[in-house]
Amino acid sequence: MSADSDPEVTVWYDGGCPLCVREIALMKRLDRDDRIRIVDVDDAGAVCPIDRELLLKRFHAREGNGPMLDGAAAFAAMWRAVPPFRPLGRLARNRAVLWVLERMYSLFLLVRPGMQWLARALTGGRRDATPP
Repeated sequence: MSADSDPEVTVWYDGGCPLCVREIALMKRLDRDDRIRIVDVDDAGAVCPIDRELLLKRFHAREGNGPMLDGAAAFAAMWRAVPPFRPLGRLARNRAVLWVLERMYSLFLLVRPGMQWLARALTGGRRDATPP
Protein backbone atom coordinates (compact mmCIF):
# COMPACT_ATOMS: atom_id res chain seq x y z
CA MET A 1 0.00 0.00 0.00
CA SER A 2 1.20 3.51 -0.76
CA ALA A 3 1.93 6.20 1.76
CA ASP A 4 -1.31 8.04 0.98
CA SER A 5 -3.43 5.16 2.43
CA ASP A 6 -5.45 4.29 -0.67
CA PRO A 7 -5.02 0.55 -1.33
CA GLU A 8 -4.07 -1.02 -4.61
CA VAL A 9 -7.04 -1.91 -6.76
CA THR A 10 -7.98 -4.78 -9.07
CA VAL A 11 -10.31 -3.93 -11.94
CA TRP A 12 -12.23 -6.29 -14.19
CA TYR A 13 -13.17 -4.84 -17.58
CA ASP A 14 -14.70 -5.88 -20.90
CA GLY A 15 -11.74 -6.22 -23.27
CA GLY A 16 -14.17 -6.65 -26.16
CA CYS A 17 -15.55 -3.15 -25.64
CA PRO A 18 -13.65 -0.44 -27.54
CA LEU A 19 -14.73 2.21 -25.03
CA CYS A 20 -13.51 0.11 -22.11
CA VAL A 21 -10.21 -0.60 -23.87
CA ARG A 22 -9.59 3.14 -24.29
CA GLU A 23 -10.45 3.86 -20.64
CA ILE A 24 -8.13 1.12 -19.39
CA ALA A 25 -5.32 2.27 -21.73
CA LEU A 26 -5.59 5.73 -20.18
CA MET A 27 -5.49 4.30 -16.66
CA LYS A 28 -2.43 2.19 -17.54
CA ARG A 29 -0.61 5.32 -18.72
CA LEU A 30 -1.53 7.21 -15.55
CA ASP A 31 -0.72 4.31 -13.21
CA ARG A 32 2.97 5.08 -12.81
CA ASP A 33 3.14 3.36 -9.43
CA ASP A 34 1.59 0.09 -10.67
CA ARG A 35 -1.30 0.32 -8.22
CA ILE A 36 -3.92 -1.07 -10.60
CA ARG A 37 -4.15 -4.77 -11.45
CA ILE A 38 -6.15 -5.11 -14.65
CA VAL A 39 -8.11 -8.23 -15.62
CA ASP A 40 -9.68 -8.54 -19.07
CA VAL A 41 -12.91 -10.47 -18.49
CA ASP A 42 -13.11 -11.13 -22.24
CA ASP A 43 -9.92 -13.23 -21.96
CA ALA A 44 -10.82 -16.93 -21.71
CA GLY A 45 -8.11 -17.46 -19.09
CA ALA A 46 -9.23 -14.64 -16.82
CA VAL A 47 -9.92 -15.51 -13.20
CA CYS A 48 -13.28 -14.01 -12.31
CA PRO A 49 -14.42 -13.68 -8.69
CA ILE A 50 -18.09 -13.50 -9.73
CA ASP A 51 -20.12 -14.56 -12.75
CA ARG A 52 -18.43 -13.48 -15.99
CA GLU A 53 -21.73 -12.18 -17.44
CA LEU A 54 -22.17 -9.87 -14.45
CA LEU A 55 -18.62 -8.61 -14.89
CA LEU A 56 -19.32 -7.83 -18.55
CA LYS A 57 -22.49 -5.85 -17.81
CA ARG A 58 -20.95 -3.35 -15.37
CA PHE A 59 -17.46 -2.21 -14.42
CA HIS A 60 -16.11 -3.96 -11.29
CA ALA A 61 -13.19 -3.32 -8.95
CA ARG A 62 -11.87 -4.30 -5.55
CA GLU A 63 -9.65 -2.15 -3.35
CA GLY A 64 -7.17 -4.34 -1.52
CA ASN A 65 -9.07 -7.24 0.04
CA GLY A 66 -12.26 -5.20 0.37
CA PRO A 67 -15.67 -5.95 -1.05
CA MET A 68 -16.39 -6.17 -4.76
CA LEU A 69 -17.49 -2.78 -6.09
CA ASP A 70 -19.38 -2.07 -9.27
CA GLY A 71 -20.51 0.90 -11.33
CA ALA A 72 -19.50 4.35 -10.16
CA ALA A 73 -18.03 2.99 -6.92
CA ALA A 74 -15.69 0.78 -8.97
CA PHE A 75 -14.60 3.72 -11.12
CA ALA A 76 -14.00 5.79 -7.98
CA ALA A 77 -11.79 3.02 -6.57
CA MET A 78 -9.75 2.97 -9.77
CA TRP A 79 -9.51 6.77 -9.80
CA ARG A 80 -8.13 6.77 -6.25
CA ALA A 81 -5.20 4.67 -7.51
CA VAL A 82 -3.91 7.32 -9.94
CA PRO A 83 -2.84 10.85 -8.91
CA PRO A 84 -4.71 12.90 -11.57
CA PHE A 85 -8.07 11.34 -10.65
CA ARG A 86 -7.42 10.71 -6.94
CA PRO A 87 -9.29 13.84 -5.73
CA LEU A 88 -12.43 12.84 -7.66
CA GLY A 89 -12.13 9.26 -6.40
CA ARG A 90 -11.88 10.47 -2.81
CA LEU A 91 -14.75 12.89 -3.31
CA ALA A 92 -16.84 9.92 -4.45
CA ARG A 93 -16.56 8.47 -0.93
CA ASN A 94 -19.30 10.99 -0.14
CA ARG A 95 -22.64 9.17 -0.56
CA ALA A 96 -24.32 12.10 -2.33
CA VAL A 97 -21.47 12.45 -4.84
CA LEU A 98 -21.41 8.70 -5.45
CA TRP A 99 -25.20 8.74 -5.96
CA VAL A 100 -24.83 11.39 -8.70
CA LEU A 101 -21.94 9.50 -10.33
CA GLU A 102 -23.96 6.27 -10.26
CA ARG A 103 -26.90 7.99 -12.00
CA MET A 104 -24.50 9.27 -14.66
CA TYR A 105 -23.02 5.77 -15.07
CA SER A 106 -26.52 4.28 -15.40
CA LEU A 107 -27.29 6.76 -18.19
CA PHE A 108 -24.01 5.88 -19.89
CA LEU A 109 -24.96 2.19 -19.82
CA LEU A 110 -28.10 3.04 -21.81
CA VAL A 111 -26.09 4.63 -24.64
CA ARG A 112 -23.07 2.32 -24.37
CA PRO A 113 -24.21 -0.15 -27.10
CA GLY A 114 -24.55 2.64 -29.64
CA MET A 115 -21.23 4.17 -28.63
CA GLN A 116 -19.58 0.74 -28.92
CA TRP A 117 -21.04 0.28 -32.38
CA LEU A 118 -19.78 3.71 -33.45
CA ALA A 119 -16.31 3.09 -32.01
CA ARG A 120 -16.09 -0.26 -33.81
CA ALA A 121 -17.23 1.35 -37.05
CA LEU A 122 -14.58 4.07 -36.74
CA THR A 123 -11.81 1.56 -36.04
CA GLY A 124 -12.83 -1.03 -38.61
CA GLY A 125 -13.79 -3.43 -35.82
CA ARG A 126 -10.21 -3.87 -34.60
CA ARG A 127 -10.18 -4.67 -30.90
CA ASP A 128 -6.91 -2.84 -30.20
CA ALA A 129 -7.69 0.26 -32.26
CA THR A 130 -8.77 3.66 -31.04
CA PRO A 131 -10.98 5.96 -33.10
CA PRO A 132 -9.27 8.70 -35.11
